[in-house]
Amino acid sequence: MKIVIVTDAWTPQVNGVVRTLKQTRKCLEQLGYEVHLITPELFKTIPCPSYPSIPLALFPGRKVAQLLADYNANSVHIATEGPLGMAARRWCLRNKVQFTTSYHTQFPEYVRLRAPIPLSWTYAWLRRFHAKAVRTLVPTESQRQRLLQHGFDHVEVWGRGVDTDIFTPDKPQQFNLPGPVLLNMGRVAVEKNIKAFLDLAVPGSKVVVGDGPDLEPLQQAYPDVLFTGARFGKELASYVAAADVFVFPSRTDTFGLVLLEAMACGVPVAAYPVTGPADVVQDGVTGSLNDNLEQAVRSALTLDSQPCIDYARKNSWLACSEVFASYMHDNLAPVDWQGREQPAREH
Repeated sequence: MKIVIVTDAWTPQVNGVVRTLKQTRKCLEQLGYEVHLITPELFKTIPCPSYPSIPLALFPGRKVAQLLADYNANSVHIATEGPLGMAARRWCLRNKVQFTTSYHTQFPEYVRLRAPIPLSWTYAWLRRFHAKAVRTLVPTESQRQRLLQHGFDHVEVWGRGVDTDIFTPDKPQQFNLPGPVLLNMGRVAVEKNIKAFLDLAVPGSKVVVGDGPDLEPLQQAYPDVLFTGARFGKELASYVAAADVFVFPSRTDTFGLVLLEAMACGVPVAAYPVTGPADVVQDGVTGSLNDNLEQAVRSALTLDSQPCIDYARKNSWLACSEVFASYMHDNLAPVDWQGREQPAREH
């Protein structure tokens, strides 16, 4: 079976969407699927306004249409709502090709943090974008319920996984900092609410691993915090494994892959009881959820590492990819660029 995934989020971006799609492609190919990706790498791009590390494809419509016609896949999945996602959606509707979409981030809330645009306007646009999809896939049940409350239809859960070959408690980095070590990793941006972590009045040392548009101003504002910049692979895992608590201050993530990655390293999580952490963290077992983030940190410091490791190991990328593939089988065969219907092919 041949699957095309269209995404505006791709390297050099470092985020959960990119990691999810890379792992999904890898696992789908292991399962015997033929996977093609349409990403910004194939197009001329410009930096996203207010977020220059995100490249946006320029006038992608004609090339996206040609690629989709050439690939002639059994299933088309549109992963993002950017220029490539919109171009793929137009092609599918014009050629009467069924498609699935996914909803990775709480985009209306992100936009609201950067511009005075009402949430209702952004949700209305997103409802329209996803309305024609056979299914819209979200990472958690609480995110599914959130979208249903906002009037979305055909919403299903496609969970997330962790690479336990990379994220292990072995060989922690030696920070040589006063303990306990409180660590956050991910995109350093306003929507991640990192200041709530940095402002905590708790003993020990704070470490931020990652890059993003807010890195330099936060480095200047918080000189006592160790900002490591982006780290990858085993080196990233060694930084996480050195922490005593992983602090996740975001209130707008739909899942938070870093939660599973921290737990795989044996590090309990401290977070708010919101979508994402509420679905992933077992309160009092693998972490602590509290509207008072300082109290969540103090509680998480009392927890054992082994339940975190055990829980993370139950969430493999291969199992998540099998769920994704099951949704792709429900799509009808597309038509080619000349309008001839193509027979469905079996995996």
